Amino acid sequence: MHAVAFSFLFGYNGLTLSGERDDLGDSEATVAPLDRGGALRPLALRAHPLVFGVVLFLASELMFFAGLFAAYFDLRSQTLVWPPTNVHLNVIESGIGTLLLGYSSGAMLLFTRALARDNVSVARLWLSTSIMAGIAFLAIAMHGWSSNTFGVASDAYGSVFYTMTGFHALHVAVGILLLCALFFGLRNPALSANHRAGAEAISYYWHFVFIVWVAIWGTIYLIR
Repeated sequence: MHAVAFSFLFGYNGLTLSGERDDLGDSEATVAPLDRGGALRPLALRAHPLVFGVVLFLASELMFFAGLFAAYFDLRSQTLVWPPTNVHLNVIESGIGTLLLGYSSGAMLLFTRALARDNVSVARLWLSTSIMAGIAFLAIAMHGWSSNTFGVASDAYGSVFYTMTGFHALHVAVGILLLCALFFGLRNPALSANHRAGAEAISYYWHFVFIVWVAIWGTIYLIR
Protein backbone atom coordinates (compact mmCIF):
# COMPACT_ATOMS: atom_id res chain seq x y z
CA MET A 1 0.00 0.00 0.00
CA HIS A 2 1.49 3.25 -1.03
CA ALA A 3 0.93 6.58 0.67
CA VAL A 4 0.39 9.95 -0.88
CA ALA A 5 2.00 12.60 1.25
CA PHE A 6 0.71 16.14 1.47
CA SER A 7 1.80 19.09 3.55
CA PHE A 8 0.80 22.66 4.29
CA LEU A 9 3.43 25.04 5.53
CA PHE A 10 2.54 28.03 7.68
CA GLY A 11 5.31 30.55 7.28
CA TYR A 12 4.26 32.35 10.41
CA ASN A 13 4.36 30.95 13.91
CA GLY A 14 6.86 28.24 12.92
CA LEU A 15 4.29 25.48 12.37
CA THR A 16 4.19 22.67 9.83
CA LEU A 17 1.02 20.66 9.18
CA SER A 18 1.66 17.36 7.45
CA GLY A 19 -0.19 14.12 6.91
CA GLU A 20 -0.55 10.93 4.92
CA ARG A 21 -3.41 9.36 3.04
CA ASP A 22 -3.55 5.68 2.18
CA ASP A 23 -5.45 3.78 -0.50
CA LEU A 24 -8.53 3.42 1.73
CA GLY A 25 -8.93 7.16 2.02
CA ASP A 26 -8.01 7.32 5.70
CA SER A 27 -5.96 10.30 6.70
CA GLU A 28 -3.93 11.25 9.68
CA ALA A 29 -2.62 14.77 10.25
CA THR A 30 0.12 16.04 12.48
CA VAL A 31 1.03 19.51 13.63
CA ALA A 32 4.79 19.84 13.77
CA PRO A 33 6.14 22.95 15.49
CA LEU A 34 9.70 23.93 14.66
CA ASP A 35 12.14 24.00 17.55
CA ARG A 36 15.10 26.38 17.73
CA GLY A 37 17.33 23.91 15.89
CA GLY A 38 14.94 23.68 12.97
CA ALA A 39 13.90 20.09 13.76
CA LEU A 40 10.28 19.03 13.57
CA ARG A 41 8.48 17.83 16.67
CA PRO A 42 5.25 16.19 15.36
CA LEU A 43 2.15 16.30 17.51
CA ALA A 44 -0.66 13.99 16.33
CA LEU A 45 -4.16 15.37 15.88
CA ARG A 46 -6.21 12.52 17.30
CA ALA A 47 -9.68 13.52 16.09
CA HIS A 48 -10.76 11.16 13.34
CA PRO A 49 -12.53 12.89 10.42
CA LEU A 50 -15.65 10.78 11.00
CA VAL A 51 -15.83 11.72 14.67
CA PHE A 52 -15.21 15.37 13.87
CA GLY A 53 -17.97 15.31 11.25
CA VAL A 54 -20.44 13.78 13.70
CA VAL A 55 -19.59 16.43 16.30
CA LEU A 56 -20.33 19.15 13.73
CA PHE A 57 -23.60 17.42 12.85
CA LEU A 58 -24.60 17.25 16.52
CA ALA A 59 -23.82 20.96 16.87
CA SER A 60 -26.29 21.71 14.06
CA GLU A 61 -28.86 19.42 15.69
CA LEU A 62 -28.38 21.29 18.95
CA MET A 63 -29.30 24.53 17.16
CA PHE A 64 -32.43 22.83 15.81
CA PHE A 65 -33.60 21.74 19.25
CA ALA A 66 -32.68 25.14 20.67
CA GLY A 67 -35.17 26.64 18.20
CA LEU A 68 -37.86 24.26 19.47
CA PHE A 69 -37.14 25.24 23.07
CA ALA A 70 -37.33 28.91 22.11
CA ALA A 71 -40.73 28.33 20.46
CA TYR A 72 -41.98 26.47 23.54
CA PHE A 73 -41.03 29.19 26.00
CA ASP A 74 -42.28 31.93 23.67
CA LEU A 75 -45.71 30.30 23.48
CA ARG A 76 -45.64 29.70 27.22
CA SER A 77 -44.97 33.39 27.91
CA GLN A 78 -47.92 34.47 25.74
CA THR A 79 -50.49 32.05 27.14
CA LEU A 80 -52.33 32.62 30.41
CA VAL A 81 -53.04 28.94 31.08
CA TRP A 82 -50.07 26.70 30.28
CA PRO A 83 -50.37 23.84 29.79
CA PRO A 84 -54.10 23.80 28.90
CA THR A 85 -56.49 22.36 31.46
CA ASN A 86 -57.14 19.24 29.35
CA VAL A 87 -53.46 18.24 29.46
CA HIS A 88 -52.58 15.56 32.01
CA LEU A 89 -49.04 14.24 31.55
CA ASN A 90 -47.79 11.09 33.25
CA VAL A 91 -44.65 12.27 35.03
CA ILE A 92 -43.90 8.87 36.60
CA GLU A 93 -44.09 6.96 33.33
CA SER A 94 -41.97 9.52 31.50
CA GLY A 95 -39.54 9.50 34.43
CA ILE A 96 -39.11 5.74 34.06
CA GLY A 97 -38.43 6.28 30.37
CA THR A 98 -35.83 8.91 31.27
CA LEU A 99 -34.08 6.47 33.60
CA LEU A 100 -34.07 3.81 30.89
CA LEU A 101 -32.55 6.17 28.36
CA GLY A 102 -29.98 7.26 30.95
CA TYR A 103 -29.11 3.63 31.60
CA SER A 104 -28.79 3.09 27.86
CA SER A 105 -26.37 6.01 27.61
CA GLY A 106 -24.34 4.68 30.54
CA ALA A 107 -24.24 1.20 29.01
CA MET A 108 -22.95 2.76 25.80
CA LEU A 109 -20.13 4.37 27.77
CA LEU A 110 -19.17 0.99 29.24
CA PHE A 111 -19.40 -0.49 25.75
CA THR A 112 -16.80 1.92 24.37
CA ARG A 113 -14.48 1.22 27.32
CA ALA A 114 -14.74 -2.54 26.81
CA LEU A 115 -14.17 -2.10 23.10
CA ALA A 116 -11.06 -0.03 23.77
CA ARG A 117 -9.69 -2.99 25.75
CA ASP A 118 -10.50 -5.35 22.83
CA ASN A 119 -13.00 -7.19 25.04
CA VAL A 120 -15.55 -7.74 22.29
CA SER A 121 -17.73 -10.16 24.28
CA VAL A 122 -18.29 -7.71 27.12
CA ALA A 123 -18.71 -4.86 24.66
CA ARG A 124 -21.41 -6.81 22.83
CA LEU A 125 -23.22 -7.41 26.13
CA TRP A 126 -23.27 -3.73 27.07
CA LEU A 127 -24.32 -2.77 23.55
CA SER A 128 -27.23 -5.21 23.59
CA THR A 129 -28.49 -3.85 26.92
CA SER A 130 -28.18 -0.32 25.56
CA ILE A 131 -30.31 -1.27 22.55
CA MET A 132 -32.99 -2.92 24.69
CA ALA A 133 -33.19 0.06 27.04
CA GLY A 134 -33.51 2.40 24.05
CA ILE A 135 -36.35 0.30 22.60
CA ALA A 136 -38.10 0.31 25.99
CA PHE A 137 -37.82 4.10 26.13
CA LEU A 138 -39.36 4.40 22.68
CA ALA A 139 -42.21 2.06 23.67
CA ILE A 140 -42.94 4.17 26.77
CA ALA A 141 -42.94 7.35 24.69
CA MET A 142 -45.41 5.88 22.20
CA HIS A 143 -47.63 4.63 25.03
CA GLY A 144 -47.63 8.12 26.49
CA TRP A 145 -48.73 9.60 23.17
CA SER A 146 -51.61 7.12 22.91
CA SER A 147 -52.73 7.99 26.44
CA ASN A 148 -52.75 11.76 25.94
CA THR A 149 -56.08 13.59 25.81
CA PHE A 150 -54.81 16.07 23.22
CA GLY A 151 -53.34 15.85 19.74
CA VAL A 152 -50.94 17.73 17.53
CA ALA A 153 -53.81 19.79 16.06
CA SER A 154 -55.58 20.50 19.37
CA ASP A 155 -53.85 23.77 20.15
CA ALA A 156 -50.45 25.46 20.23
CA TYR A 157 -49.38 23.35 23.20
CA GLY A 158 -50.20 20.13 21.38
CA SER A 159 -48.28 21.28 18.31
CA VAL A 160 -45.09 22.16 20.15
CA PHE A 161 -45.37 19.12 22.46
CA TYR A 162 -45.58 16.59 19.64
CA THR A 163 -42.99 18.44 17.57
CA MET A 164 -40.41 18.30 20.37
CA THR A 165 -41.11 14.78 21.56
CA GLY A 166 -41.73 13.48 18.04
CA PHE A 167 -38.46 14.74 16.59
CA HIS A 168 -36.61 13.41 19.62
CA ALA A 169 -38.28 10.00 19.20
CA LEU A 170 -37.16 10.05 15.57
CA HIS A 171 -33.59 10.62 16.73
CA VAL A 172 -33.95 7.73 19.17
CA ALA A 173 -35.22 5.44 16.41
CA VAL A 174 -32.28 6.39 14.18
CA GLY A 175 -29.93 5.81 17.09
CA ILE A 176 -31.35 2.34 17.73
CA LEU A 177 -30.80 1.44 14.08
CA LEU A 178 -27.20 2.65 14.32
CA LEU A 179 -26.65 0.64 17.50
CA CYS A 180 -28.07 -2.47 15.85
CA ALA A 181 -25.79 -1.99 12.83
CA LEU A 182 -22.86 -1.59 15.21
CA PHE A 183 -23.88 -4.75 17.09
CA PHE A 184 -23.83 -6.88 13.95
CA GLY A 185 -20.62 -5.29 12.70
CA LEU A 186 -18.54 -5.53 15.85
CA ARG A 187 -16.26 -8.23 14.46
CA ASN A 188 -16.01 -6.65 11.04
CA PRO A 189 -12.36 -5.78 10.21
CA ALA A 190 -13.52 -2.47 8.76
CA LEU A 191 -14.43 -1.32 12.28
CA SER A 192 -10.88 -1.82 13.55
CA ALA A 193 -9.33 -0.39 10.39
CA ASN A 194 -10.51 3.12 11.35
CA HIS A 195 -9.48 2.74 15.00
CA ARG A 196 -13.16 2.11 15.80
CA ALA A 197 -14.04 5.70 14.98
CA GLY A 198 -17.50 4.58 13.88
CA ALA A 199 -18.28 3.18 17.32
CA GLU A 200 -17.02 6.38 18.95
CA ALA A 201 -19.12 8.56 16.65
CA ILE A 202 -22.28 6.53 17.30
CA SER A 203 -21.68 6.72 21.05
CA TYR A 204 -21.45 10.51 20.85
CA TYR A 205 -24.76 10.59 18.99
CA TRP A 206 -26.43 8.38 21.60
CA HIS A 207 -25.17 10.47 24.52
CA PHE A 208 -26.47 13.56 22.69
CA VAL A 209 -29.91 11.96 22.37
CA PHE A 210 -30.02 11.37 26.13
CA ILE A 211 -28.87 14.88 27.07
CA VAL A 212 -31.46 16.46 24.78
CA TRP A 213 -34.19 14.30 26.28
CA VAL A 214 -33.26 15.35 29.82
CA ALA A 215 -33.76 18.97 28.74
CA ILE A 216 -37.07 18.16 27.02
CA TRP A 217 -38.36 16.10 29.94
CA GLY A 218 -37.41 18.75 32.47
CA THR A 219 -39.06 21.47 30.40
CA ILE A 220 -42.31 19.71 29.51
CA TYR A 221 -42.92 17.46 32.48
CA LEU A 222 -41.34 19.36 35.39
CA ILE A 223 -41.18 23.09 34.62
CA ARG A 224 -44.34 22.91 32.48
